[in-house]
Amino acid sequence: MKDPRFPELTARQIKILKEYGEVKSFDKPERIFSLGEQRYKFFVVLDGVVNIEDPTNDNKIIVEHGKNEFTGDAGMLSNRGAQFHAVAQPGTSVLSINPDRIHEIISKHSDISDTLLNAFLQRQETVLNEFTGGLKLIGSGKSNTTYEIRDFLEKNHIWHNFLNVDSSKEAVELLDQFSICPDDLPILINADGKVCAQPNLDELARYTGVLMDFEDRVFDVLVIGAGPSGLAASVYAASEGLSTVTIDSSAPGGQAGKSSKIENYLGFPTGISGSDLANRAYIQAQKFGCNISIPHKAESIEHTGDHFILCASNGKEIKTRALVAATGANYRRLPVDNLEKYEGSGVYYSATGMDASGCENELVGIVGGGNSAGQAAMFLAKFAKHVHVILRGDDLGAKMSDYLVQRIMASERITLHKNTEVTELHGDHSLEKCTLITPGGDEQMEITNLFTFIGAKPCTEWLGDLVVTDPKGFICTGPDIRNTEKSTCSIYKQRDPQSLETSIPGFFAVGDVRNGSVKRVASAVGEGSMVISQVHRFLGELRTNENVDMEVASNS
Repeated sequence: MKDPRFPELTARQIKILKEYGEVKSFDKPERIFSLGEQRYKFFVVLDGVVNIEDPTNDNKIIVEHGKNEFTGDAGMLSNRGAQFHAVAQPGTSVLSINPDRIHEIISKHSDISDTLLNAFLQRQETVLNEFTGGLKLIGSGKSNTTYEIRDFLEKNHIWHNFLNVDSSKEAVELLDQFSICPDDLPILINADGKVCAQPNLDELARYTGVLMDFEDRVFDVLVIGAGPSGLAASVYAASEGLSTVTIDSSAPGGQAGKSSKIENYLGFPTGISGSDLANRAYIQAQKFGCNISIPHKAESIEHTGDHFILCASNGKEIKTRALVAATGANYRRLPVDNLEKYEGSGVYYSATGMDASGCENELVGIVGGGNSAGQAAMFLAKFAKHVHVILRGDDLGAKMSDYLVQRIMASERITLHKNTEVTELHGDHSLEKCTLITPGGDEQMEITNLFTFIGAKPCTEWLGDLVVTDPKGFICTGPDIRNTEKSTCSIYKQRDPQSLETSIPGFFAVGDVRNGSVKRVASAVGEGSMVISQVHRFLGELRTNENVDMEVASNS
């Protein structure tokens, strides 16, 4: 059976693709793209062989692309760099297509789109899970800064290899080789041996192509946040022909991206990790031409009368006619004095494969009673010596789905502690033990990895007083907005706010950031999908009456 990662294009498909590129032939070996090269070309092998080589492993041949096969992976849909070298062999002819035309091909030809995207996704998964290589990150496993970089690389599906100076002989040898002292850590080393000491996330994102540049224009819609609701809005907006930009401050997925396994999402009977679900949606949005840039954090917003201007991190201004706020909510921090000392070195806010590796044969604590806490407990119980679920109340089923409650209660590797809270954290450099207050009094446990999933604080600091929020900061929409709170504009004189529209026409809110939302992935996706029909109505109102009065009254 043909390997699905390396399908052959049909003669009809190749004939179509020839309209988008040019044929090149090679009499001698020639590298047609290099590791790290951004905006690299897409090649179809018409005759001969193109070798994909790993320069980090003595140019070992990873795969030989033969006749009718093609190069590339999911990174071609964004600005991500090539992960290997590609070398055309003597006597080879290829069809060369500029990356700018890939989106056009995918949008116009569904059968070619299916073939390319299926192969791209499987190739990405193979590289991330089966190959050791990519960027080298060297740092301490007990360092908060190193953890932040690892977390960004992991959640953005960036191929990398982490070398822990606390346990890796190779890491120590590399430090000696490059004359790097421990104070310079963490460092990144690329395939060319270039060293970047203590990189910030913006530098890392730009280097890897996750942070994108887009033209200075007024877009139809800006989606702020790439969680399930934001990604759903991005997919529907872009697929329906709206010029769309999506930004996120950290990685696709939002709170759902931190879930190790989601089992009650429709269509996935055996479950899917939040990270995988988010990555598929991220690629799907790009397939339709959505511009997604990470990390861009919303810092402030203003309304000019006919469009919005978002000021984002990295000094970026984005202009848009309609705006969808999908910034979600962050888990609240434990009310413990020295919490910051252990964040990234014992205290975590998500449970992924990267986190699980540090939990082997250790005692793990899970604070919280929602689905994310339950999913984390079940996942980490596979690796940890024992998992302790710490619940402030006395009813685990109050916020957690019943199937998770039943599994937690049945597991011999999980213990539930009701009416219990974490009051102190202890350890010289990383977390070594926790003090709990229980119904029987104070108790110390040698918990070395503590995962917290408590409460939710809406990410709305960037709003100022532009739109109406509830007392907790969640954005009010539709019928939750009183007549006295609506903006004084001609649109709201003719109609009320739509169900997902805020106190300003054209400003929408979906997902966890919205007052009254249901905190589930399916409902977030539903809101993100539904909001675009409301965006269309608003944009239609702008088109039919170019002199719409959009004066906005202060909501302070």
